[in-house]
Amino acid sequence: MSDPVPEPADAPALRVEGLSHAYGDRWVLRDLTLSLTPGRTLAVLGPNGAGKSTLLRIVATLLRPTEGEAEVLGCALPREAWKLRGRIGYLGHQPLLYRDLDANENLAFHARLFALPGGGSERAAELLEQVGLSRRATTRVDEMSAGMVRRLAVCRAVLHEPEFLVLDEPLANLDPAGVEVVAPLIGPAAGRTRIVVTHDVDAALAEADRVLGLERDGSVAFELPVAEVDAERARRVYSERVGAGR
Repeated sequence: MSDPVPEPADAPALRVEGLSHAYGDRWVLRDLTLSLTPGRTLAVLGPNGAGKSTLLRIVATLLRPTEGEAEVLGCALPREAWKLRGRIGYLGHQPLLYRDLDANENLAFHARLFALPGGGSERAAELLEQVGLSRRATTRVDEMSAGMVRRLAVCRAVLHEPEFLVLDEPLANLDPAGVEVVAPLIGPAAGRTRIVVTHDVDAALAEADRVLGLERDGSVAFELPVAEVDAERARRVYSERVGAGR
């Protein structure tokens, strides 16, 4: 497959317009429009059921929107999803690892999916060393702690050096030492475009360039530069009363 044609320098890394999604007759994301500049971070806040994970799954090409348009790295979704999958790294609630395989075997499997040179063995070894799992390289996933599994899932998500990171509660199950070792791989300092779902308002405001607040019914409370969103306003989207975040 030929290399993707680079988009213009001023093209957004993410553009959605009128994006909505329903599961049956239940709408969980309603009429979302936004764009994100390459290299920037969008933090997504909101209560459970507001459509945060649904948005990430759409961006990660795992789910077709019910209505509206989505474009990621110049690729229209879902029509051009095949062009995009090798350019994004997705870290969701599930680690997307085979529990009966060890760390090396899991990363080797994903390296084959992306046709990495040399089977990705050198890259995999570097990542395992970076997250402190070198000594666990031959340990099966079902024998690892939740924190170890999360660190291995981070390695999987960045193994192919994606341009765009799609992160759903990326620090779940990690202790402070775990957070410290994965931060260089998935944090803002990595220089990648990122969309991050989190319930940690303070961390979101510290790392984000833009902030999206979703209300309990999936509607947009705000979508603003981080400088225009204080912690009090951000926390209002978790109110029981729909509309309190406006």
